[in-house]
Amino acid sequence: MRNYRKEEEFSVRKYLVSGLMALTASPVWAGGVERSTQSMAILFQEGRYIEIGAQFARPRVSGDASGPFNPASGPTGNIARRVFHGSLAYKADINEQVSYAIILDEPIGADVSYPSGTDAFLSGSKAKIDSTALTGVLRYSFGNGFSAYAGVRSVWSKGSVDLVFATPPEPTPYTMQTNRDQAWGYLLGAAYEIPEIAARVSLTYNSKVKHKFDQTVNGMAMPDGFETTIPESLHLEFQSGIAEDTILMGSVRWVRWQDFNISPAGNPNLVSYDRNSVTYTLGVGRRFNENWSGSVMLGYDTGNGKTTGNLQPVSSRRSIGLGASYTVDNITISGGVQYSRFGDATTRPPVNGTFSGNSMIGAGLRVGFSF
Repeated sequence: MRNYRKEEEFSVRKYLVSGLMALTASPVWAGGVERSTQSMAILFQEGRYIEIGAQFARPRVSGDASGPFNPASGPTGNIARRVFHGSLAYKADINEQVSYAIILDEPIGADVSYPSGTDAFLSGSKAKIDSTALTGVLRYSFGNGFSAYAGVRSVWSKGSVDLVFATPPEPTPYTMQTNRDQAWGYLLGAAYEIPEIAARVSLTYNSKVKHKFDQTVNGMAMPDGFETTIPESLHLEFQSGIAEDTILMGSVRWVRWQDFNISPAGNPNLVSYDRNSVTYTLGVGRRFNENWSGSVMLGYDTGNGKTTGNLQPVSSRRSIGLGASYTVDNITISGGVQYSRFGDATTRPPVNGTFSGNSMIGAGLRVGFSF
């Protein structure tokens, strides 16, 4: 491909489109609980850079659910709560070859609430997962286009569940809360860049993070806790100039969701997955002038199988996202919207549910400062 732009102009374009790529690919929803792709794109920003992000999603997930004591199914209503979370990242150079980044984000999360007053077997049930991750990364550039990076990640997580089973003559409640547990993980990655054509490909491995939770069940502290693993993942990201002021970009992300299992006392396999998932994204970014650029991104998530648990009853996902970015001086403001359609899913006994025709609308805003 010919060198149709100066290297510094490609750096500007790479800066703009990298932010758009991260934006239009979000909000993520793999496994029904993933909130961050753990992208390392910030490592490739020029000089010192700080980015503040906010993401919002409004999923609509509804179906019909019946139980062993109530074989007649009833509509659940929308069980997925609105999602809002933020992120903060900082990148700086130590010298010409070594740089680092610090990233604060939310790797997983969930907020499920079956509306009360319906005929669904789990009417009135709720579940919530919260997490926060702080990641530190060092990158070394070999000077020939290749670079390698590694880092450590500290994750704090907690969860709660309040299940109401419609058993005669009175509903049977089950409540469980965990402490906020801290656990460690790590990441390894490598990248190759051709600045003259704004090309970059990077591959990042994120290790699993194993939590050991204490638990309180129905108001009683349990003598034994339980373990839950935030699964390992591989994340391939790429971009390349394909015409003047136009870039092709995308990613492939694999996550070992079969390792993610929530099995507290009295309710084994509260959340589990039959198979792992792969998420694909592909899009085009276009720079319109010195200030404005835009992008369109398509996405597909294979899902974890059509049979799921009742706290994450979605399977595959198809999405389309539109983004725009405005740059003035050293400030870049990026915004985007995304629409997703979920594949149909059925849930495991003892609750038999069918969920279909569900969707999600999401939006994001990122503000970046280079200095």
